[in-house]
Amino acid sequence: QVRLVESGGGLVQAGESLRLTCEASGTTSRLNAMGWFRQAPGKERERVAHMSAGGTRNTADSFKGRVAIARDDNKNIVYLQMNSLKPEDTAVYYCKAKDGGIPVWGQGTQVTVSS
Repeated sequence: QVRLVESGGGLVQAGESLRLTCEASGTTSRLNAMGWFRQAPGKERERVAHMSAGGTRNTADSFKGRVAIARDDNKNIVYLQMNSLKPEDTAVYYCKAKDGGIPVWGQGTQVTVSS
C-alpha cells in the first residue's frame, strides 16, 4: 500500500514562488501516474498537473505557464513548482497517485498567498 506525504506549503506574498513536494512510501512498485490537485475554500477540487510513469506531463490549461511538474522515480517524489503566485492560488494542494490503477491521496498541504 502506498502512502503520500506532501510538504512545502506555506504563506507567501503575491508574485512569489513555492515548490511543493510529495513523497510516496510503502509498496511503490506499482506506482504510475502522480500529480497534483487543489481545493480552495468553497470550491471543488481541481486538477493542476500530473505526470505519467513514462515522463509525460499534462498541465491543466489554467495553470500552464505558471507551474511545472517533475518527478524523481528513484526517490518516488513528485514536485510542483509554482511561480507568480496569486491570492486566488490559496488552497489546499493534494498529491494523488495511481497505485496499480487505484487512486491514493495525500493529506494535503496548505498554500496561502497574501496580496
